[in-house]
Amino acid sequence: MPLTRKEIIQKKAVEILDANPKGIRYSELVARIADALPDIPKNTVHGNVWKLDVLLPAQVYKPARGVWKSTKYREPADITEEVVVAPPPPEVTLKEEQFYEPFADWITSELEECTKAIALGGNRFKDKWGTPDVIGIREPKKSDIIKPATEIISAELKIDRTGLIVAFGQACAYKLFSHKSYIVVPSQSQEEDIARLDVLCRTLGLGLILFDADHPENPQFEIRVRASRQEPDMFYVNKFMRLLEDELFS
Repeated sequence: MPLTRKEIIQKKAVEILDANPKGIRYSELVARIADALPDIPKNTVHGNVWKLDVLLPAQVYKPARGVWKSTKYREPADITEEVVVAPPPPEVTLKEEQFYEPFADWITSELEECTKAIALGGNRFKDKWGTPDVIGIREPKKSDIIKPATEIISAELKIDRTGLIVAFGQACAYKLFSHKSYIVVPSQSQEEDIARLDVLCRTLGLGLILFDADHPENPQFEIRVRASRQEPDMFYVNKFMRLLEDELFS
């Protein structure tokens, strides 16, 4: 007996998910099925895929909002609430510092979020709350009729895919003295981790930027969430900007 459209669509969805261990976002899954089955209307694909995790719970699950994954690749953290000891991070041959200058250039010339940005890193602020990897300012142009106040923009960059929550916490701390704060993470990170960061950044007003962490010569920075402007504490703004006055404001 020939398969129904529903069975054909669901079979193709499972095949696609089985071939993608990191999982796929819903819109991409629908697009791939539609491309593979051009004789079936896209709306019909939507109608038979949107609750696939309910219809086929033994084969499909959602590790994060908008992300679909084959149960073949279900991680221990998705099955139990017990604390799972993370495996040691892979040996990293590249250094984060290799990406600081390219990002400072990109956020100034491409994103145009800053009028000037410099690489910091290390412990320049000598503060246990951390020092941004890149910090910039946005100053009014001479041609501006109405001149806005100077803004401070900070960014925390990570090439270690296992350190995203640490980067998120540091980016939050930078809001103490920054009008805008960004977290910059590898596009090769787990899709469910990126999805969670996306939601958290939109909720808390942080910016989220993805990049190719394997190629410092061409990182391919990409804006995912633009940071919202918020007023920092001026005491901390002046405290830390005094340390960078010659570099950042000259």
